Amino acid sequence: MTNPLMIKMLLDTWNSRIKDADAAFDKLSDEQLLNEVAPGRNRAIYLLGHLTAVHDKMLPLLNFGEQAYPQLNEAFLSNPDKAKAQPATAAELRQYWKNANATLAKHFNAMSPEAWFEKHTAVSAEDFVKEPHRNKLNILISRTNHLSYHLGQLAFLKN
Repeated sequence: MTNPLMIKMLLDTWNSRIKDADAAFDKLSDEQLLNEVAPGRNRAIYLLGHLTAVHDKMLPLLNFGEQAYPQLNEAFLSNPDKAKAQPATAAELRQYWKNANATLAKHFNAMSPEAWFEKHTAVSAEDFVKEPHRNKLNILISRTNHLSYHLGQLAFLKN
């Protein structure tokens, strides 16, 4: 399998999961976003904020620039649901989600196949020599799996 084909397959999977998440979040009203996916579990709005923050943090991790929404990190990455005040409205979170994914798509579409095999910013040059699998493509794979996991949680909110 050639690198361009492998990259295309993985990007197609990422884009498919983004489309699925868009559809899942778009089907939920702002009121429904406040529902827990199961008793005592995360609310849908927390998952929206969490996924947005994770995707936003991909920007510096992949050396695409700074986070656009660092204000989300404390409430949605450093703490569990309901531990901190929500730093944005549902409408704002929905827009941040769209913006973060559009920014990633722009960068992804501009990358050469070789660039996917470069180190990400959380690994040192020395460690990357020993562990070349710690590359940008591995970040895409792990974040796609992460998104899929949370899509599974959102499925419990379907009517």
